[in-house]
Amino acid sequence: MKTFSATPADIEKKWIIIDAEGVVLGRLASIVAMRLRGKHKASFTPHMDMGDNVIVINADKIQLTGKKRTDKTYYWHTGHPGGIKSRTAEQILEGKFPERVVTKAVQRMLPGNRLSRQVMTNLRVYAGAEHPHEAQSPEVLDVKSMNSKNTRS
Repeated sequence: MKTFSATPADIEKKWIIIDAEGVVLGRLASIVAMRLRGKHKASFTPHMDMGDNVIVINADKIQLTGKKRTDKTYYWHTGHPGGIKSRTAEQILEGKFPERVVTKAVQRMLPGNRLSRQVMTNLRVYAGAEHPHEAQSPEVLDVKSMNSKNTRS
């Protein structure tokens, strides 16, 4: 048996749409990261962009377990002395760009290398239910029905 290594001609990408309404953030992010990387395919090759194009809708209706909505803090630094800033998950979800919570969760579940930066371009996250990708005819992936723990009421 020879080890199979995919070439760019072997890669077949699909479009997947996921509704994030009522889904737990970490569980959604791990499923999306696996789909983006292509680990769900039998022909997975670690050094190739094998994953599907993923569209996440209703990102503003994501659920967080426990007290993470008020206690989880996102930090960044401005580059100036004493320039550390922070926002809670609740402030971001109620703010102008609620889709950034999902984007950051998925990004942090991928390895920090050039390939994962390329893979992140295959992710599209939208706060509402509308998206401009109807022409790609995406398949629906129902994350809620995969496991009862994926949802929170």
